[in-house]
Amino acid sequence: MDILPLALLLTAGIYFLNARQQRKRIALLASHLGHYQIEKLMEALTEGYLRALGESTPERREQIWSLLSTTEAQLSEQFARFAKDFSQVSAQDARVSRLALPLPLAEVWLPKATFDMRQALAIHARGIASAATADASTSPRDRAFTMSAELFLMQHTCHWFCKSQAVASARVLARHKTPHAQLVASVSPATRRDYLALIKGG
Repeated sequence: MDILPLALLLTAGIYFLNARQQRKRIALLASHLGHYQIEKLMEALTEGYLRALGESTPERREQIWSLLSTTEAQLSEQFARFAKDFSQVSAQDARVSRLALPLPLAEVWLPKATFDMRQALAIHARGIASAATADASTSPRDRAFTMSAELFLMQHTCHWFCKSQAVASARVLARHKTPHAQLVASVSPATRRDYLALIKGG
């Protein structure tokens, strides 16, 4: 029997199943995110941080930092609600493959090679809240750096859930010019500890 037609058929089947599963995951995540303004607030924060860092006078910088603290609080509150909302998703629908490349129904065939998206979002919610409520000893610049890392790592997790780890890392690198490992190193110690334990199965 010629193995080539069988290999092509198998490849086509995997591609079809992956595409269908990814569409389902994107729709699921979007159905929950649609109730919030998380993406809009993230964009406002990112642009605000860049504007504040580019200001030449301390007075103007301080004014922008003060305005951004309100946006940080709003984003933290909305993301906490989103994570709580997503926690109602079924366990099977919330499983994310730890494999670098997508494999159809990995949560069914290889459940030990997956992690729970509900737990991941809870970790990100705590990290964002911690960055938003940093004490007075933390400079606005350092708070912005940590908050940005927390947000970009959360974006990576969302891409990972919808597509794969490889796609998520490529997208974050292309969009933010930051490797995944650098994001992990830049978030708070608590986020890094909990996140690595989750994705590595520790």
